[in-house]
Amino acid sequence: MSARAGETFDVGQAVSNVEALLTESVPAVGPTIDEEDPGTQEWTITRGEGFVIVPLWESGGLTGLYEPQWNEEAQAAEGHLADLARELERRWGPHRRVAMHVPLFRKQAGEPMPPLFQALCDNDAYGDLTVWGPVQSGAEGGTDRWVGVSVGHSDGDAPLVMVAVASDRPIVELDGAP
Repeated sequence: MSARAGETFDVGQAVSNVEALLTESVPAVGPTIDEEDPGTQEWTITRGEGFVIVPLWESGGLTGLYEPQWNEEAQAAEGHLADLARELERRWGPHRRVAMHVPLFRKQAGEPMPPLFQALCDNDAYGDLTVWGPVQSGAEGGTDRWVGVSVGHSDGDAPLVMVAVASDRPIVELDGAP
């Protein structure tokens, strides 16, 4: 679960959170570290070599839902992502898609992958990324950042989670070779 559990999706708030992510410190090197809310132990942010990831929204649990309710929940989550993408396109122009199937296959096979994709997989963020970049970070004398958003979940009953990532390196699709 993330710190966003139980919140209603608000596209304006999601845009603000993505824009705020541009000003977050991004470690140049070092281990990947997940941070949690001290009271609830729910995931709040992940920092790793060249990136930062945050949850933007989390659906209710899907346990006990079957068609058509399960499909309605998944479609609503994809709709939220599409709404967010449209707003970000107004700011940054067209996006491109970065598939997550290769990182998922590598995780299942225990093969190495770049820290960003490892962190996305470790946080069950398996949805394909909608990516912009480079965009200017919001910091004074800002640097170029690449931004991605996605929605996905770890299994059929887990909540759907929308995440955002900001990276100081290009976010590019992995090829099939480790």
